[in-house]
Amino acid sequence: MKKEVKALLKKATESLVLSVELFNRPSEQCRQTASLIFLDHSFEMILKAAILHKNGKIRNKKNDKNTIGFDHCLRIAVSNGQSKFLTEEQAIVAQAINGLRDAAQHYILNISEQQLYVHMQSGVTLFSDILSSVFSLKLTDFMPQRVLPIATLAPLEIDTLFRFEVLEIKKLLLPKSRKGQEAFSKLRPLCILDAVLKGEKNTQPSEKEISVVADRIKKGESWTDIFKGVSAISLDKVGDGPSISLKISKKADVEIQLVKDDPSAAVVAVKRVNELDYYNLGVKQLVINIKSIYPFVTVPKLLKLINHLNLQKNSDLYKEIIINSQCHKRYSKKAQDILVSQIPEVDLENNWRSL
Repeated sequence: MKKEVKALLKKATESLVLSVELFNRPSEQCRQTASLIFLDHSFEMILKAAILHKNGKIRNKKNDKNTIGFDHCLRIAVSNGQSKFLTEEQAIVAQAINGLRDAAQHYILNISEQQLYVHMQSGVTLFSDILSSVFSLKLTDFMPQRVLPIATLAPLEIDTLFRFEVLEIKKLLLPKSRKGQEAFSKLRPLCILDAVLKGEKNTQPSEKEISVVADRIKKGESWTDIFKGVSAISLDKVGDGPSISLKISKKADVEIQLVKDDPSAAVVAVKRVNELDYYNLGVKQLVINIKSIYPFVTVPKLLKLINHLNLQKNSDLYKEIIINSQCHKRYSKKAQDILVSQIPEVDLENNWRSL
């Protein structure tokens, strides 16, 4: 390993350990701000170390006295050929942390404990993944397994978290509550995360923009309509206790796009696709498509197999879409591929009555 890479990796791991230490401290004095600042710094250092390790460059072409910034590092990590070592979903984690750090360092950030934990734990998970994939190292090579973010109020679902956050903010916005400023401070991190996920140039919301969001909440709009970027992601939890990992992933009807040709914009952005384009197959169309391979397939037989495989419980495969008060049961192309692969496995032609 190159000396410069080793030095950057040392700084990265030291900042990560300090970030976790600050997050776990009993005192609240500057705890949130410091945790995010050092977590963000750890990512900039490990991104630069990884780029160099993969024979990339981190010096500014116009001014080689300066190294490239966070966004430039992230863009290389996601898109630069042989130097690529992050997926778009992984980039979302680092991008969100950087956006929240920006607000914490330059203004005021009132982030809930549950939100902060999500970013800390998903950040540690991503850091560990980079160490493993790029350097073939383990996080436990640098700190004990017990040294992880600890939270007594750890959420498992983004949906649950944001629904609760918006409900609490709505209470603060009630007439005569005189807690509008507190509501605005709680709205700020939600708006920042949403802007980061949607790939907006300026992720720091103005007071006017927060006021508009507050009005929408007071009117009773669903949080999924207000924060469309956040509603497009979910949390995947693996393991428990000291071995827990938390990863942000996109939902089925979402695509993650690399924001090209605009270095001032965010690196990646989540975008909801047209649900009818994704879930574009009814059961009759499935039968027509599959009959070309297995002529014996009928609607009753296919429905038996669908129930047997529990396809309707998987949001990647099935969704009920309401149009003009009518419910349309729709399946994705991925569902069709699974059905085609499973038909010979279960011997659908002869065994469908027993499924």
